[in-house]
Amino acid sequence: MINGSESGPAPASSGNPSASGAVLDLLGLLAYAELGAFFRLADDAELAPSLADKGELAGLAATEYAHYKLLRDRLEELGADPQAAMEPFVEPLESWHTRTTPQSWLESLVKVYVGDGIAGDFYRQVAELADARTRELVSGVLSETERAEFIAAKVREAVADDPKLAGRLALWARRLVGEALSQAQLVATQRPDLAAMLVSEGADSEVGDLAAVSRMFARLTDSHTARIQAMGLTT
Repeated sequence: MINGSESGPAPASSGNPSASGAVLDLLGLLAYAELGAFFRLADDAELAPSLADKGELAGLAATEYAHYKLLRDRLEELGADPQAAMEPFVEPLESWHTRTTPQSWLESLVKVYVGDGIAGDFYRQVAELADARTRELVSGVLSETERAEFIAAKVREAVADDPKLAGRLALWARRLVGEALSQAQLVATQRPDLAAMLVSEGADSEVGDLAAVSRMFARLTDSHTARIQAMGLTT
């Protein structure tokens, strides 16, 4: 669910070693993703079948907005314009969401859990090669325990009531993963600073080391099976 244009990173104040192009790209991408998650979860709350579910999703939406503000504030602290940092990712992210429009409330929950989950795995792996402050911030805003438990429980409950849903939702989850990985590969290759960060620990740190990037994406699929099992879906 991630991508970016080929425009350069948002401007940052000179003399601040934390304000690298890769860090600004990562924070800008994640900030817009969190802002988008807030709006989508708020919409999902309106479609929820019970008041309890509406309240849970509204709370999750509020958490996403709080995460967005942390990222926005960090961009400002680094001397960057948050809007400029997010702008390269607006059209691609919205395009991904258009291509993966859910057809039901359950599909929307699976999208949040699987699509946002694998995107979060990508952000975390990139952040592992960033400075300590960025790693700590990204780790904090990507905590998904509360959201994962709520969504997994709701999907398991629905599948228990109607077992035929399992296969259809599993197919939907696989589609989401494929789309998310494809978009992640694009951002890794189209945003040179991020691509350089991804391969910086290898023997060959040239931008465009697609082999290293591909190995990183292969690792992203490891947690997908666990998410599918947590929701009680077929593999």
